[in-house]
Amino acid sequence: MDLTTPTFGLAKQMVYVTGLPRAGSTLLCQLLGVHSQIYSIVHSSPLANLLEQLRHGISDSPFQLAQLDVDFDLAYGRIVNAFRGFINGWVQETDLPVVVDKNRSWLGMVQTVQQLDPGFRMLVCVRDPIQILGSIEAQHQKTLLLDFPDHMAPNSAWFRGDALFSNSGVVGGPLRAIENFQDITDSCGIKERVFFVVFERLVSNPVEEMSRIFKWLGMPDCYIDPCNLPVKPHESDSYYRYKYRHETRSKIILPSHHRISPRIQREVFYKYRWFYDSLYPEAYPDLRNGNGVGAGYGMGTPAGEPSPPVATP
Repeated sequence: MDLTTPTFGLAKQMVYVTGLPRAGSTLLCQLLGVHSQIYSIVHSSPLANLLEQLRHGISDSPFQLAQLDVDFDLAYGRIVNAFRGFINGWVQETDLPVVVDKNRSWLGMVQTVQQLDPGFRMLVCVRDPIQILGSIEAQHQKTLLLDFPDHMAPNSAWFRGDALFSNSGVVGGPLRAIENFQDITDSCGIKERVFFVVFERLVSNPVEEMSRIFKWLGMPDCYIDPCNLPVKPHESDSYYRYKYRHETRSKIILPSHHRISPRIQREVFYKYRWFYDSLYPEAYPDLRNGNGVGAGYGMGTPAGEPSPPVATP
């Protein structure tokens, strides 16, 4: 047996669900769980964060560093085996062959995921960022006497948007991960293992979209009744101060169209023009034609200039 390389892989086929908030990840996990071969508990999982903590701990261990100095291949193979062993232990509770794990951090860790799980599949939930902000603001108006976890309730809608769309914000962080994904060279075939799930298509035509997703996963199709779905316990909404609801329902209901101020709308569109050009090429024709150009215009890709592409489904 060659001890210089990892000796075993993952016991389950993992499907990593990630992407933007308010973009249907809870619904997607609920629909995936209808399949008889898929184990999906719907909740967000701490697995991605725990793997990051494990990486930090190993990297800072003087004993582990000493072993890497003596025999790097042997010591690094042990690390890979340890990570895979942790994942195997995490999913040991089910006999089903496919396991869904949801965390917004997965896309930013996609190269790490590939090293640990070369056969991985990743589903990235996306939605019009303007409607994401509108959805968060609409929920905030229902819970005005509860603050956000980061205490931004007293701010104006503009400054709340600034915080949400910052590089470390609830919306901006995942958007940055999607933007950075395009910079990965695809010599190892990472991009063919990532599927962008468009929220608007998922809620308007769930049967067709899930059929596409099951086919992409290499699984047999599964009958889904959008009006009769199994309801599962959802994750804690109190942790998020009820600003980002995660309830599951027995029936898919089309979301309301949220209105936000034209000034904020322009800001979001021009800052993330690359996102709209890649995934929503027909959205906001007035803004694409230069009408209403105002605040924030210089922060994104101006109209008429090419935008960097992202992988599309």
